[in-house]
Amino acid sequence: MDQLFAPWRIEWVTRDGDQDADDDSCPFCALPERDDDAESNIVARSEHSFVLLNNYPYAPGHVMVIPYRHTGDFADLTDEELLDHARLKSLTLDALDAAFGPDGFNAGENLGGSAAGGSIDDHLHTHVVPRWSGDTNFMPVISDTKVLVQALDDSYEHLHEAFSDLDGSSTDGDDSAVIFDLD
Repeated sequence: MDQLFAPWRIEWVTRDGDQDADDDSCPFCALPERDDDAESNIVARSEHSFVLLNNYPYAPGHVMVIPYRHTGDFADLTDEELLDHARLKSLTLDALDAAFGPDGFNAGENLGGSAAGGSIDDHLHTHVVPRWSGDTNFMPVISDTKVLVQALDDSYEHLHEAFSDLDGSSTDGDDSAVIFDLD
């Protein structure tokens, strides 16, 4: 597949992080432990889950709702963790709708290991992708090229503001994820 030049990505590639390039630890475990949610692209948090912008989005606002606990199996989550994950996913749909006004959404998981197509198969995560009528065009179908129409930083700002506007939200500022008490 051909790639388009995306110079804003160098900030992610060269970022200072708690892990070095040889560290094979789970990014979904490491990212929430960092001090800067905005730099980590974490836009919202609840007691048991968080919302992370996808580094390789299919569309602007493509996020993942991820439980903090490292497991690849839904059966391992407690009822409390499952309910928290579902409620945060619902809030995510509301925030994406407010931030981007899509015509619809795709939401789902890649379960069952690498055969399901996910690049991180041992830590559950639910993809939520905003969709617009006609958003798939000739580029990926004919030209085998994916066009990213918005920088992650811009998606973060729009989505952070939308999460902040939802009832029950709190935040320590633009560089901190929006917090929800879902109990």
